[in-house]
Amino acid sequence: METRKLGNAGPQTSQLGLGLMGMSDLYGPADRSESLATIAAALDAGITLLDTGDFYGMGHNEMLLGEALRSVPRGQVQVSVKFGAVRDVDGGFIGYDARPQSVANFAAYSLRRLGTDYIDIYRPSRVDPATPIEDTVGAIAELVRKGHVRHIGLSEVNAETLRRAHAVHPIVDVQIEYSMISRGIENGLLQTARELGVGITAYGVLSRGLISGHWSAQREGEKDFRGQYSPRFQGENLKHNLELVERMRAVAQAKGISMAQLAIAWVMAQGTDIVPLVGARTRQRLQEALGAVDAMLLQSDLQALDLIVPQGAAAGGRYNDYQLGHLDSEKAA
Repeated sequence: METRKLGNAGPQTSQLGLGLMGMSDLYGPADRSESLATIAAALDAGITLLDTGDFYGMGHNEMLLGEALRSVPRGQVQVSVKFGAVRDVDGGFIGYDARPQSVANFAAYSLRRLGTDYIDIYRPSRVDPATPIEDTVGAIAELVRKGHVRHIGLSEVNAETLRRAHAVHPIVDVQIEYSMISRGIENGLLQTARELGVGITAYGVLSRGLISGHWSAQREGEKDFRGQYSPRFQGENLKHNLELVERMRAVAQAKGISMAQLAIAWVMAQGTDIVPLVGARTRQRLQEALGAVDAMLLQSDLQALDLIVPQGAAAGGRYNDYQLGHLDSEKAA
């Protein structure tokens, strides 16, 4: 697998990364053995960037990853960790905490659960509205100086916040949702990141399965994050969005690739400074995602897709209104 560099100051990683959230949280039950086998298969395929969060399954995801990497030479992988989301005993999200003392605390627990001496990329999952981003980044920079963290990343920030953070310490990447139907990053953040030499790790490249080619109207209301909290998976929004998928599918069929491969390849084609994170929970889905590496899209394909799915074509927000209110990336810079 080819590699891509995360920003001017970041590490060289695989051109695809593996997002592990679904192995522990939010998308319904996951099989532990299959999860471990999927991580192993990803490593065998050349994927080196592994993305987790300390709040995915309240620590479960980090322990799962630590187990998967127990016999893997540490220098062969890049572990990306998000922190700061605060949850209650029922699993509900009740806020964000990125105060300097909390940064040190969260990192200590993550290092123990992962069974490692350092984290390659450490980032707040969201901007803490009560803590200046300069203070949060300064606290992570102290962990960098001590050798516990190699690089600093951000997640779901707007262009102004990125500039402020980057002035304190080099930011290697911004992790943010980016797909054919989630293109808000193109309204300033992507341009600023490129100006500053900051990479992008794109999550939600399949829009949580909506544009994977595997979702159907019959699955509406499934009791996971999508059915309960995502407007794009509900009612008339879902009907509209699945009609978009069918139009996109025609392009995929003409290329001889799957809908999921088309969606991943589209994100890869937006620039070599962008690394898509695929959220495969099984070896079968991982194998399909890996096929996107060889799915080269021509300029004519990209132009056709822009006509089929222009920016803003999707119905419904990518999160509900409450969750959108916590996204710095959704606020005007």
